[in-house]
Amino acid sequence: MQAPKAKKIAQLLETHGHQRIDNYYWMRERENPEVIEYLNAENDYLKSSLKSTEKFQEELFQEMKSRVKEDDESVPYLKSGYYWYVKYETGGEYPLYCRKKGGLEAPEEIFLNVNSLAEGKAYYHVGGTAATPNLKTLAFAADAVGRRIYEIHFKDLETGDILPDYIPATTGNFVWAADNQTLFYSKQDPDTLRSFQIYSHKLGSPITEDRLIYEEKDEEFSCVVHKTKSEKYILIHSESTISSEMRFLDSSNPSGEFTLLQARIPYLEYAADHYQDHFWIRTNHEAQNFKLVKAPINSPGIETWEDVIEHRDTVLLEDFDIFSHFLVVQERSKGLCKINIKPWDGTAGHSLEFEDETYTAWISTNPEFDTSILRFGYNSLVTPASTFDYHMVTKEKTLLKQQEIIGGYDSTQYTSARIWAKADDGVMVPISLVYRIDKFSPQGENPLLLYSYGSYGFSMDAYFSSSRLSLLDRGFVFAIAHIRGGEDLGRIWYEDGKMLKKRNTFTDYITCAEYLISQKYTSPSHLYGMGGSAGGLLMGAVMNMRPDLFNGLIAAVPFVDVVTTMLDESIPLTTGEFQEWGNPKNKDYYEYMLSYSPYDNVEAKDYPNLLITSGLHDSQVQYWEPTKWVAKLREMKTDSKLLFLHTNMDAGHGGASGRFNSLKEMALEYTFLLYLEGMIPA
Repeated sequence: MQAPKAKKIAQLLETHGHQRIDNYYWMRERENPEVIEYLNAENDYLKSSLKSTEKFQEELFQEMKSRVKEDDESVPYLKSGYYWYVKYETGGEYPLYCRKKGGLEAPEEIFLNVNSLAEGKAYYHVGGTAATPNLKTLAFAADAVGRRIYEIHFKDLETGDILPDYIPATTGNFVWAADNQTLFYSKQDPDTLRSFQIYSHKLGSPITEDRLIYEEKDEEFSCVVHKTKSEKYILIHSESTISSEMRFLDSSNPSGEFTLLQARIPYLEYAADHYQDHFWIRTNHEAQNFKLVKAPINSPGIETWEDVIEHRDTVLLEDFDIFSHFLVVQERSKGLCKINIKPWDGTAGHSLEFEDETYTAWISTNPEFDTSILRFGYNSLVTPASTFDYHMVTKEKTLLKQQEIIGGYDSTQYTSARIWAKADDGVMVPISLVYRIDKFSPQGENPLLLYSYGSYGFSMDAYFSSSRLSLLDRGFVFAIAHIRGGEDLGRIWYEDGKMLKKRNTFTDYITCAEYLISQKYTSPSHLYGMGGSAGGLLMGAVMNMRPDLFNGLIAAVPFVDVVTTMLDESIPLTTGEFQEWGNPKNKDYYEYMLSYSPYDNVEAKDYPNLLITSGLHDSQVQYWEPTKWVAKLREMKTDSKLLFLHTNMDAGHGGASGRFNSLKEMALEYTFLLYLEGMIPA
């Protein structure tokens, strides 16, 4: 089957006197039958080209699925006299939300069966659930398209009936007031999908009577609503990339007026929780790596903020949790997570100890105040996801659950490591990697998948994946490049990889790839890269800069048409991201973004083998970006290597819904890699 050839319709785009011709601009027409025809043709081409691997893809899917315990459940947590948990049953794609009253031996109540709700639907996702304080009514948000536009439904937890109340077109973010009747929720702009309005809904009343509580006028800001851990206050949190603003309302007075906590100031970020007579606030006020302050509730403005944990140049304060006798702080030092316990009585604090060289640890679900037990999560590249209870007085650590790998898993067969690559400007970039010991060759010919993201200050921690074993057991090395643009080494790590320093993200990744080759972990003929969304931008930029370094790349839902997208303020996310990428209406930013935008820099040259994935209903990276990119690559590239576009016609940015459907997409990605390595049996 011949590769699809997209028609060309020249579209002149002019900015700052500079002209670009976009021959595939017409692909933005979502309702155009020719667009759908082209997407289907690309899907058919991929299927035809990899037809010989269909049996292997199914076997690989079954292999990955077989490791997952189908009859499984989360660790229950105690709140309001009930133990709450989520479970899956054999044969079910979707979760069951459950609770038990009083104790774990009590009868189980399934209060939401998502398998039933999803029946007959190609896509279905429950975003959030929340019961009223009296536990009589449940609100839940559902998306049946994949565009992250949720309907809010209500269920009577005593009768099991779905109530007639129904709120369409929301973000899926909501919270109950203390009166058990009022629900605060957020709505998005129907075009840009920016979360910009907070409404209140009175149970039993028509939505036409819902009250607009707050509207965020600044297009660079979005807003959400949530509760403090104490549940005493409802908070409206407005936030841009560089600034925050919060309002609060006593939850027992839902018809009252919200009070401003601290007015927005450029480059001031903060987030608050409540304990006793103070708000406890994580902020970057005169603190690049953030600090913890407290402020009296009756006068919470910045002039009253009192330092609780001062700023440190080498430690990033990521999160905190408050208990009646302890303050728990999640920090990041030298790229690794730390959890510190600080008693309120002034006695010496301590830190939890972790053994792996590279790992992920986090504060988990802790809804109760008056307890000495901290629940936290942990995993690493070789340690499956684990949930612990930690006694903050006795320092006793209890493993409650570790992800069970069906068929067995022996961690001693694998090894993980953390190595450092030196960038051109002298900065040391960490790399986490894992491989199976008996499959590893020191001669530099191991196939290696180098994964990364590198944007929005999102730290890419080392994590366990049972599906990844399908690569490791076939001799692959898996590595994560902790590049600038993330927050892995503190706030400076993020700020050195955004705006007019964005190219550091790409050169860091190239540095990591070169270092892995120089250290004989792999070679260019066996090196593969992978990233999604902004990580897909990374793949596109890197392959324009150094296509010779890779045998193949996987770009999932990639953000690749940077300049055109950031010039179009009608597209979801554009205005809210000017402080991440820059605003190309400014000539300096326009020229800088144009220098790395993958779509704008496609040239007549050889490229690596490519698999590019997309979702027709993607609300974050519009489907036409990867589609246009593939069409232009087909027109321009001079090699005969593989170039595939797979568009999920039923899903959005997150891919397929359901517990196992996503594994089919992963099986395709892994098949692509193993096919290039000649590892698929005839």
